[in-house]
Amino acid sequence: MITGIHTVLYSDDPPATRAFFRDVIEWRFIEPAPGWLIFASGPSEQGIHPRTWKGQHEPYDQRHEISLLCDDLDATIAQLKANGAELDDEIWQQDYGRGLNLIVPGVGPVMLYEPNYAPAWEKPT
Repeated sequence: MITGIHTVLYSDDPPATRAFFRDVIEWRFIEPAPGWLIFASGPSEQGIHPRTWKGQHEPYDQRHEISLLCDDLDATIAQLKANGAELDDEIWQQDYGRGLNLIVPGVGPVMLYEPNYAPAWEKPT
């Protein structure tokens, strides 16, 4: 059966984006072909949202989104800054948690948040 989710980030500068996840985020990776890194991104979960809806950014119309989760936002921000990451200064609070945008080279802003719920992979089956 299905064993995981493989996500793809489309980048204007793939080498810089790969270096960011390798050196700044420090994710483990494999290199199945020279320069092509596939990262172990840890546990995953998937939410289903309407593609078109009225929200913070009206009208909201998109295809897919990736968000990065952390256990401790403040500690994660400190570690990312120590590794040279660029982050938005404004931390926001939503019903599902608190977070900010992490600037990924070649990609742009990616949501990073500390959920205020137990992630789906922690729920007993």
